[in-house]
Amino acid sequence: MELNFSKTQDGLLPAIIQDATTKTVLMLGYMNKEAVQKTQETGLVTFYSRSKQRLWTKGEESGNHLKLVDIKADCDQDTLLIQAEPQGHTCHTGTDSCWGATNTSHFGFLSELEETIAQRKTADDDQSYVASLFRKGINKIAQKVGEEAVETVIEAKDNNEELFLNESADLLFHYLILLQAKGFTLKDIEAVLANRKR
Repeated sequence: MELNFSKTQDGLLPAIIQDATTKTVLMLGYMNKEAVQKTQETGLVTFYSRSKQRLWTKGEESGNHLKLVDIKADCDQDTLLIQAEPQGHTCHTGTDSCWGATNTSHFGFLSELEETIAQRKTADDDQSYVASLFRKGINKIAQKVGEEAVETVIEAKDNNEELFLNESADLLFHYLILLQAKGFTLKDIEAVLANRKR
């Protein structure tokens, strides 16, 4: 990996630390050549502390290390992106990240959809399809998942991509409802799949 330390007067490059799994940005630190080398050698993210004026391995006192997964330089070779596995909270204030963000998985629009389903679950709105399904109970919700699964399989055997995608979306939507009816979310499914990977 080529790095350009000559662009800075102090020989320090900014290093953005990101959780390798959740992709949450955890912190920003600075590295000189020795910090990069020690990080690669030990597998523990090490910075150059501007306040202590020495190399500093994250977690050397608290035990909340950052285990190195990957390190990349940007297009100008003067900024680092480090993916790591945090061993405990990252920020000295006790939060998951230095921006106060909770370090959990987020599935983009699907997470937003889960939140919408959760809000509508207990809605009194007679116009809410989601609320009406929850009122009908688990058997009706499970039945809808089964129906949508069959329709998805049928469309998979044809060549109409639009119909297949629409049925797939219906299946996923109703599956998210079923998950919540059972008290689970996509994060629970992610944990099961991640466990199987090991």
